[in-house]
Amino acid sequence: MAFPALPARADIPQRPLVAYVQSWEDGPAAHGRDSGLVGLPAAIDVAILSFVRPDAVYSGGEDLRPTGLGYAYGRAVLAEAIAERKARVPGSLVLLAVGGATYTAWHALDAAAIARLVTAVGADGVDIDLELDNPACQSDGGARISCTGGYVWRSTIKALRAALPRPKVISLTGWSVAAYGEGPWAEARPTSQHTGELLALFRHPVSAEIDLVTIMAYNATAAYDPVEAYRAYRAVWAGPLSLGVLVPPDNGRQPDLTAAELTRLGQAIAADRKAGMMLYAFGIPPQPGQLSANDIVEQIARERPPVAP
Repeated sequence: MAFPALPARADIPQRPLVAYVQSWEDGPAAHGRDSGLVGLPAAIDVAILSFVRPDAVYSGGEDLRPTGLGYAYGRAVLAEAIAERKARVPGSLVLLAVGGATYTAWHALDAAAIARLVTAVGADGVDIDLELDNPACQSDGGARISCTGGYVWRSTIKALRAALPRPKVISLTGWSVAAYGEGPWAEARPTSQHTGELLALFRHPVSAEIDLVTIMAYNATAAYDPVEAYRAYRAVWAGPLSLGVLVPPDNGRQPDLTAAELTRLGQAIAADRKAGMMLYAFGIPPQPGQLSANDIVEQIARERPPVAP
């Protein structure tokens, strides 16, 4: 397989620690300093606020509800919160997640409205969480997988990059098995309709517009090994990469995250300065005897190798 080496062009921190934040779980706030975003641990390098509709409606003003964000406050308070977060944690980034499992109207993507929202709240860019029901992937009978859904990925990235030129950040979040299906991972398990979903995208020139890739290395099965997923993604993507973990429980799809497993994952990526971890999500209530979002971030921050000056 020949994949282009495409270094990111935005200022993504080394060994990035990425965390999703569920907007609908944040309570009322009169000022940005009172928001959940400002209260996030300082160790988080990239906070991703979920979720914005692909077909968001936003022409300005205070009301964020037509954008899909679920905050109990308006634009001004969110803008204050983002500014305060960035002031308290210099060099950190705040992105708006577009899509998710619920918002799927990618055919009606309004990149201009999303760009207006990014500007209005002072965010650093967007994360593309494009969860197609069926990307229609198939093998060519040889060494490559292609997916009809790849057109949606390419057109989305092109439209959002045109609306959000660098230095604005565009990250994407990929399915657990989206880098499986070719080469050493031709027979990797588990298989699903998402196997190989991103391989053709990483071969395409539009991948040069991506600054960060995160892996949803959860909601799979007991046969799934996130370390192998990291290796498969790294084989096709040379830029900043974050291996995702889920705040327990995983609802029986995959063994729940433990401190020992978190250590194993961290050790597997330790030699890779461009590799970090991603957490989904702040806003998931902690369960008795299980790791909370704060526990996970604290352990990752404690165990990850130092960042080079």
